Order: sequence, then structure tokens, then C-alpha cells
Amino acid sequence: MTERIRVGLIGYGMAGRVFHVPLIRAALALELTAIVTSRAEEVAALDPAIRCMATVRDLLADPSIQAVVVATPSATHAAIAADALRAGKHVVVDKPFSLSLAEARALAALARTSGRQLAVFHNRRFDSDYLSVRAAIEEGAIGRVTHCESHFDRFRPEVRDRWREDGSAGSGVWFDLGPHLVDQALALFGRPLAVSADIVALRPGSVADDWAQVVLRYDGMRVVLHASLHAPDAAGGGSPRFAVHGDKGSLIKRRLDPQEGQLIAGMRPDDAGWGIDTDPVEVHDGAGGMTRRPAARGCQEQFYRQMAESWATGSAPPISLDEAVAVQEVIEAALLSARAERVVTLPLP
Repeated sequence: MTERIRVGLIGYGMAGRVFHVPLIRAALALELTAIVTSRAEEVAALDPAIRCMATVRDLLADPSIQAVVVATPSATHAAIAADALRAGKHVVVDKPFSLSLAEARALAALARTSGRQLAVFHNRRFDSDYLSVRAAIEEGAIGRVTHCESHFDRFRPEVRDRWREDGSAGSGVWFDLGPHLVDQALALFGRPLAVSADIVALRPGSVADDWAQVVLRYDGMRVVLHASLHAPDAAGGGSPRFAVHGDKGSLIKRRLDPQEGQLIAGMRPDDAGWGIDTDPVEVHDGAGGMTRRPAARGCQEQFYRQMAESWATGSAPPISLDEAVAVQEVIEAALLSARAERVVTLPLP
């Protein structure tokens, strides 16, 4: 049996604990050997074979660790990823890639000269809702797309005491949920010509943005991305996850992929029912007819399985560096647009 690639995880908060740990451990070619966290008892309960390390420096100095996953608060992503690359590690960094396009470009340049792989954890490429809509578009179910709306909504009317909402660098709904929306849009339609955005804090007492509506402008098409802490998803009466309109009809995908909820509940990728989405895609034709297509099965575990193959063989990672930088460009263009109240054209300098 080929020796497994040894992985170290930096951060054991919600992202590390709920997403990265189970998805890394679902990749048979990977071995999670160390976690940087103060939660030693929790790590021991997870698996006593996993070492709990006190500092990032300790983990990066360990020559047995070949790949590092950065699941820390957003403002720290770029610096830790750069240090890991310089230490000779392959790196996966959670979204957002960085807090600025300049940082993202610098990280990409460092990765290309380091001889190591750098990828951003865009796990939502493997969501059932996105995979279902992409398949229907590619099959021509609604003809040429002219208008797409993509919602990632949560109902959290009260401001919570956590870094994602404290107004610090990297907090706010646009840095939190925006990268998912942007990555999926660019994977579907490519880089837009321009971006316009409204990104604001609407909840009483909120010091970080909690509502964002961003329009990607294409020739003959508009893509509307909406992230909010003010509305339930479609299961609770909110907006559909996707509404896509073309010259032959429309696609409606109402509910969000189930994998996040499954992971929080303790389900794992090899369990029966993993990734199964019972919410179909509605295909509406121009004559008022409607058919339902079964949703694709979500498969976020494929991210780390593909990363393992990339690290082992040098094959392409699931999300390329160019794609990761392109997402950061749109994230930044939207922030510029919202602050200046103007349309921002791409590419950015």
C-alpha cells in the first residue's frame, strides 16, 4: 500500500472541526496527524493518535507533515499560508483566500516558485444544488442563460459574539459566504466584464456587513449573488437557492445542499444517505409546463480526495490557483463598488 500523505490542520473551530476533519479523514490517501489548537481534550476524544500542537511554528517545523490545512480566522489566512509554503508544505487555505487581491496574487506567485501546491477550500463546488444546476445548464435545458440568481441566506437576526461578526478585518457576510457564491458563478460563467454591489450592515448593533447583493455583468447576461443573515433559506420560506432563466425556460433549485447540516449532525461521507438531496430541480418551459429532475448527490469529500491525487501525482487540483485568484478579484471588485457606489470594470489592476 502506498504511504499516506500526512496532513496537519491549523485551527479547530467550526470550519476545522465540522468540515475539514471529517472530509480529510474521508480521503484514504491522507492521514490527519496533527492539529494546532488549545482544545487538546477534544482532539484526544476525536482520535488519540492525532497530536495536538500548541503553535503554528511547531507544526510547520515538523518534517513528517507534508500538507497543511489553514482553517483559522480569515485575517490570518494569507500569512499562515505563506509561512507554510516557505516551510515546504503543500497548502489548502479555507476561504476567503486572502483579504485582498494583492495578497492573493502574491501567494499564488510564491506557490509557483515553491514547488508546492496551493489550493483554496471551495468545497461548495461539490454541493448538490450547484452540481444539479450546472448539469441542467450544460445539457441545454433552458437554452442560453440570460439571468441567474444565486442565494446563500441564513436567518440570524441577532448579532452574535464571534469574530465573523465583530467588524474586524475579514469579518462580515461577504467574506464569509461571498466566496462560495462567486466561485460557483465563475465556474459556471467565467469572469464578468464588470461588478456592481451593495454590501451593508442592516441589523441593529451590527458592526460587520450582514447583507450583500452583487451583480456580475456579462455580455447579454446578468448574475445576481445574494448573501444575507436576514432571511431563511427556501426551506423556511425564503428565496430559492438558484433561479436561472434562459431563452427556452427557467431552472429553480429551492433548497441548499444538505451536507453542512449532515456534518453538524455527525454524519460522515461513507454513511448511508450522505449527500442525498431530496429537493429536485424544477425545469419550467416557455409554455407553462414544468418537470422535475432529481438533484445530484453532494460529494464534498471529493475535494480532499482530488487534493490527495494532486499532491501525490502533480495532477491538477480541484480548484486551480488562477480560479482562486479570479474569485478574490471579484470579491475585491464588489467591495470597491459598494464603497464607491459605482460599477467596477474588470480586470482590476
